[in-house]
Amino acid sequence: MTVDEIDKRLGAHVAADELLGLAWLIAAGDDVTTGAIGHFDTAREIPVRTDTIFRISSMTKPLTAVAASILIEDGVLDPTEPVDRLLPELADLRVLANPAAEVTDTVAANRPITVDDLLTFRLGWGMDFADFSPKPLDAVWSDLDLGWGPPTPARMLPPDTWLRQLGTLPLQYQPGERWLYHVGASILGILVARAAGKPLSEFLADRVLRPLGMTDTGFSVPPDKLARFGPHYADIDGTRTVFDPADGQWSTPPAFEGGGDGLVSTLADYHLFARMLRDGGELDGTRIMSEQAVNAMTTNHLTPEQLSRGGPSPDGSAGWGYGVGVQLRDLPAGPRAGAYGWDGGLGSTWSNDGAVTAILLTNQAWSSAGPSPVFATFEQILGELARGSDPI
Repeated sequence: MTVDEIDKRLGAHVAADELLGLAWLIAAGDDVTTGAIGHFDTAREIPVRTDTIFRISSMTKPLTAVAASILIEDGVLDPTEPVDRLLPELADLRVLANPAAEVTDTVAANRPITVDDLLTFRLGWGMDFADFSPKPLDAVWSDLDLGWGPPTPARMLPPDTWLRQLGTLPLQYQPGERWLYHVGASILGILVARAAGKPLSEFLADRVLRPLGMTDTGFSVPPDKLARFGPHYADIDGTRTVFDPADGQWSTPPAFEGGGDGLVSTLADYHLFARMLRDGGELDGTRIMSEQAVNAMTTNHLTPEQLSRGGPSPDGSAGWGYGVGVQLRDLPAGPRAGAYGWDGGLGSTWSNDGAVTAILLTNQAWSSAGPSPVFATFEQILGELARGSDPI
């Protein structure tokens, strides 16, 4: 498969005006190929480039999980310990009598939330992929400005205030009972900062970003790089609308460094991170984490019962490790068992499938109907490459 063929297949979606622009990277071992298609802007005057900086939203989660894993290896955190040692706001929590109950209808928690619960998203709070119907807790969550939906870093409460507000609410489920999305990563970022004694951004920079050479990754874009950071779009009632301008929410450091969705990055930077995981925690002689820690991160931790009640994929083909989805069985035209990675709701995806690493970054958020069809095309391309039927 040639670069021109990949560009043609992906570019067809840009030509159909499903999205304005994208950048892609596919690496088979040490053979790295990249491409960029389309534009930043609706006037189609500023082209997307391979060094464009994108909002990666939930592709932040794997980096936060790596930060926590490093602290576990340092002996600063223990996966089995209750988080309330460092997060006293989450001590003595109550649990809803049932997920649809009023917030005053609660029972006692069976046990405290642990570090492992945050890493595996089994703490008892989060988005239920099996049931998106509105519930009383949702309204109270919104009233407390806790954030629920697309990332809005400039509008978030400071982390201590956010956590204090969160601690006034009951859990949706007992700790360890269910996989629920996102909130665990937000709390994990605060836990990492408190355990490390420095902001999450500083710890990530010290132990992950600078050692790997990820110079364009962070929670905001400095002024001298804004020319590589365009506007981002969302589909609102069928109309392409600016979700965030280039000089918008990511142009200044946020009060809350969101461990679940706050980072920006580039193809090259995220590829360095992906290579580190693919190579067992080490990149070009620089070790970030042990191979055992990488294995723990990229192994499914959910039970069959938890997967049957709602996990990372609707068809049950993927489980969850630490901050990443883990493929449990081969898909006919997609990832194979053992592949891992994650998506970002602002329009991005990454996976490691054997020797093949793939990254797709776009400047358009997923709609209520799901991601742009370009992601299915990208997955088909990866399936062909990972199985070796049509190498680059």
